Amino acid sequence: MAAKFTLKVLAEFASAHSLRDYPGDCRRLHGHNWKVEVEVASDRLDSLGMVIDFKEIKTAAREVCGRLDHRYLNEIPPFDQINPTAEHLAAHIYQGMVAALNRPGVQVVAITLWETDRACVRYTEEP
Repeated sequence: MAAKFTLKVLAEFASAHSLRDYPGDCRRLHGHNWKVEVEVASDRLDSLGMVIDFKEIKTAAREVCGRLDHRYLNEIPPFDQINPTAEHLAAHIYQGMVAALNRPGVQVVAITLWETDRACVRYTEEP
């Protein structure tokens, strides 16, 4: 069996949103303290014995999440056009992390976005 290393880093941000056309309370303005798990994987290590420095993952996560932090999500692209659901947010964060971190041998494999301590969405893309 081939070896695989999966690194996981946690980040967080706070933001508000309202779900357009939602038939319940979440259609009204409300906020969350989101928690983000970033998973990065590889089947090889660099010359230092690492997949990628945790610091680089943390920096990228802070940058991507920082664009959402303390914002009303419905007012910023792409959520001014699409509903700012947890699912759409997870996909958006995933794309930002892929752009920042993916390289030969290293890839972002999943984002898990926690809306509350008991509810999350995990987003990944099949190769």
